Amino acid sequence: MNLYAGFDEAGRGPLAGPVSAACVILPEDFPVEILNDSKKLSEKKRQAAEAVIKEKACWGIGLINHEEIDKINILNASLKAMQLAYKMMLIKLPEWCKKNSIQMPSEKEILAVTDGTFVPDVECTVRCEPKADGKYPYVMAASILAKTCRDAIMMDYDKLYPEYGYAKHKGYPTPAHKQICRQIGPSPIQRLSFKY
Repeated sequence: MNLYAGFDEAGRGPLAGPVSAACVILPEDFPVEILNDSKKLSEKKRQAAEAVIKEKACWGIGLINHEEIDKINILNASLKAMQLAYKMMLIKLPEWCKKNSIQMPSEKEILAVTDGTFVPDVECTVRCEPKADGKYPYVMAASILAKTCRDAIMMDYDKLYPEYGYAKHKGYPTPAHKQICRQIGPSPIQRLSFKY
């Protein structure tokens, strides 16, 4: 029996903070009507969906920090975050299959889709598809977990470095973010390989 997994990342474009990725397998009875591309959901709806995904799905999250992004570039960091997310999901998979009365699949029986044009180096069968986060529920779910995870981290960083306004822009290259970096210099979580 094949299981379908979705991959997505959040945080490729920001000038600060980590990139996050998620890998999600949904059960057959998952309420897919609560899902969408994370960018099309309000923060409140994303958080509500996150709670249901974490309760019902088999999922993993991977994070790569700003220093490693600077060393290996954002594309490689995104793919590495997906690898980590996949490994974290695999750890939970036997227990999740048992709970859902599903026979534990081999990795070759996991068919995955990642949003975008590149695939992570994982053992399961994976293909990439642009706009997959608006088409496949399991990729939508991964999109939601990746974004809510990263947003929560950036909210925590806002408490440490309030002058940078991370709670508002989450590290994305807004005019205000660029201006404060020019005025007082980069924050300790700034991606120094990115242009300001």
